[in-house]
Amino acid sequence: MSKLTELSAWLESRLPALLAEHHVPGASVAVYAGGEIIDHAAGVLNKGTGVEADAASLFQIGSITKIWTTTLALQLVDEGTLDLDEPVRTHLPEFKLGDEDAAARITVRQLMCHTAGFEGDIFTDTGRGDDCVEKLVATLGDVPQLFAPGEMFSYNNAGFCVLGRVVEVLRGKSYNDCLAEHLFVPLGLTHAAASPYEAIRFRAALGHVAPEPGAEPEPAGIWALAPSNAPAGSMLAMRPRDLVTFAGMHLRDGEGPDGTRVLSAESARAMRARVVELPDLGLMGDAWGLGWSLFDWAGGEVVGHDGGTIGQSSFLRLAPGHDVAVALLTNGGDPVPVYTEIVGHLLKELTGIALAVPPVPDRAAPRIDATRYVGEYASSVADITVSQDDDGRVWVERVPKGIFAELAKPEKTELVAMNGDTLILAEPMQGMYLPHAFVGDDGTGRALYLHTGRADRRVSV
Repeated sequence: MSKLTELSAWLESRLPALLAEHHVPGASVAVYAGGEIIDHAAGVLNKGTGVEADAASLFQIGSITKIWTTTLALQLVDEGTLDLDEPVRTHLPEFKLGDEDAAARITVRQLMCHTAGFEGDIFTDTGRGDDCVEKLVATLGDVPQLFAPGEMFSYNNAGFCVLGRVVEVLRGKSYNDCLAEHLFVPLGLTHAAASPYEAIRFRAALGHVAPEPGAEPEPAGIWALAPSNAPAGSMLAMRPRDLVTFAGMHLRDGEGPDGTRVLSAESARAMRARVVELPDLGLMGDAWGLGWSLFDWAGGEVVGHDGGTIGQSSFLRLAPGHDVAVALLTNGGDPVPVYTEIVGHLLKELTGIALAVPPVPDRAAPRIDATRYVGEYASSVADITVSQDDDGRVWVERVPKGIFAELAKPEKTELVAMNGDTLILAEPMQGMYLPHAFVGDDGTGRALYLHTGRADRRVSV
């Protein structure tokens, strides 16, 4: 029995029970190893209809789309029409932010590795036309700059919308058309959809959300976020087999499954090179390349990306030294424990690499002096207050804003000491204990940013 055959049998028996245990309605998994692919699905795509998930079902891949957008941009680099270190305004002279100096200096490379420094959670709905990305970029004129371009990492969805617009301008066609013509076709993808109008041709998963913490997930009221954020990950859906086919191209340094050169070897390798270090953030990784998150795990190099849309979560991990990739796509519940067991087992069996287990709080962690951390932090998606009570317990209260106010309720949870200036949630959120890193200095010894992947700036008082 081959290793993949053995793992296929394990997936078939283990996946359904794992989904039931963690209240995940449905999921699909694909494994690529040395050119071979296996895939399995379990559960349902929609609890309201009872349609079962199968290996051909489409799930949204969320922010894994950012790797596709980066790949489209680097194809232009290969063709000599784009330079990563030239200002964005070279191709988008209309690009404006609240900080004129920063807008003039931000480079294409900084968009790819989340170091552009401007507020990144801009989800304005600008319609469903081919000009929706262009219209979104035009709304960024008053978006604040959090820090100087290149200074640090802060996850930036809007930056990838700008990058997608650069691709549109240089190609002279819509982002969706670029995906289809420059990636779907050369890779031979048959179950990938850039919009719900294409996804409806297949069995497509609906996200599920819990009406309140601890409740069973229910079908979400809408399928996707705004089309204007397509280059950042609001729309793209596919079966896991197509996702690992794309990953296989990257593992072969840009060569498609039929030998077609989709991306130059130089560009594919550059995407995996270390560019910026991250604070201690757990599941997000240890550093970032061009598009890819980089993980310092025992046993070898791992790159990947995760994604989250309305009730759907996605996970992609590649082991370049072993020619192995694993994709897990889910539609609700607590997906992180499913990821930990499924992806961890598959990677260990195929590569010997041990997945780093997501951090958990130490129940015996000592009380700390939180003076450096206490205060108010804000972004376009939430207002956050960190406080310390008379017993020395530290609390973080998050009040969602904008579109997120409709999808989530205000939450107040405890933080406990984890490592240095990083604290961690005492109770899980969607199956994960989220680290909260406090970085920088506001000039008085207090942290300037609360970093949970995105750097939320302290509100001056």
